[in-house]
Amino acid sequence: MTSGACKPLSVAIACGGTGGHFFPGLAVGEELLARGCRVTLLVSRKEVDQRSASAAAGMTVDALPAVAWQRNPIRFLAGLRESYRAARRLFAEFEPAAVLSMGGFTGVGPALAARRSRVPVFLHEANSLPGRANRWLAHVAEGVFVYFPDAAGRISHQQVRVTGMPVRSQFEPADAAACRAALRLDPHRAVLLVMGGSQGAEPINQALLAALPELSEQEPDLQFIHLTGANGVDAVAAAYRGQGRRAFVAPFLTEMELAFGAATLAVTRAGASSLAEQAAMRLPAILIPYPHAADNHQYFNARAFADSGAACLLRQAEATPERLLATIRALLADEPRRRGMQVALRQWHCAAAARTVAEIILRRVRPQGGPAAVPASQPASLARLAAQPRPEP
Repeated sequence: MTSGACKPLSVAIACGGTGGHFFPGLAVGEELLARGCRVTLLVSRKEVDQRSASAAAGMTVDALPAVAWQRNPIRFLAGLRESYRAARRLFAEFEPAAVLSMGGFTGVGPALAARRSRVPVFLHEANSLPGRANRWLAHVAEGVFVYFPDAAGRISHQQVRVTGMPVRSQFEPADAAACRAALRLDPHRAVLLVMGGSQGAEPINQALLAALPELSEQEPDLQFIHLTGANGVDAVAAAYRGQGRRAFVAPFLTEMELAFGAATLAVTRAGASSLAEQAAMRLPAILIPYPHAADNHQYFNARAFADSGAACLLRQAEATPERLLATIRALLADEPRRRGMQVALRQWHCAAAARTVAEIILRRVRPQGGPAAVPASQPASLARLAAQPRPEP
């Protein structure tokens, strides 16, 4: 690898596949940019990644062939080989000093390509239950960063650090009235946010719409933000119009900080990145984990939040229209409980997470700036969570 006195360090961040991988990687990239690095984001060719790439100001974005876990090993290995070769070609062009994988199989090819070139590899694990890709890559990594304290004991590596989840700087407590006004809602009335992640969630959409007539009758002042995913937006919008409800309905929203800032309460899935953003903005939520996520990892994320008092957990099988209606109404009526959730959410937000990850990586590739090893400390709030007993699901 060549070097020059004025040549900025290049760091590649593999963060494709879902918004939950992309946006934490983007947050680390922003910190590296601020420290004079050249940053390349490695994403998939999925629409969600291409749509999100516009947020990567000042960074290069390169799309790699998608790699997804498949039971057919020949097809999986063929896709992995194509991704690996594409990463090798890219790395020959800009010679990264380090590669950070934010999880998911989009990061496997780049991590193996970096290892082949003796470039340090780092991993960030977002979920309480580490994913297959990061478990497989742990043996090639210089260090592993995790969000959930529980994950530290579930991934085999000697240098696991609980850093928290990197979150973009715009996610911070905001003025609810201003956020509501920006979405053309009444600034002074409560808002329920309904969303199922970057792809939407038909079961959540249908349960809420089934409960909507009674919810509208019992909570006549309640407003809605409903992010439907790509499918069903017209039917959902029509349902709100039919009930005469004031609602902002869209398939997705780029400015998620507005939705979180406007909401009084949310009904969401339990993807780790979204949970971290909600924690940053202190948004109480009813979490309905996606039951078909790999290894049911969203359940473990939601369970950790619920056990700490930061959210309410409903399994999808439990989230009938009647149960969902009762839970929404109970939380809307119980302001002290929502305030308690907001206090608990503080424990799950580490404002310095992106900075910490960036600085540890740079300390490794800039040895003159300090020793490569850093204390395996963790944020005090997450240390308290780690000390709490975790009952089995």
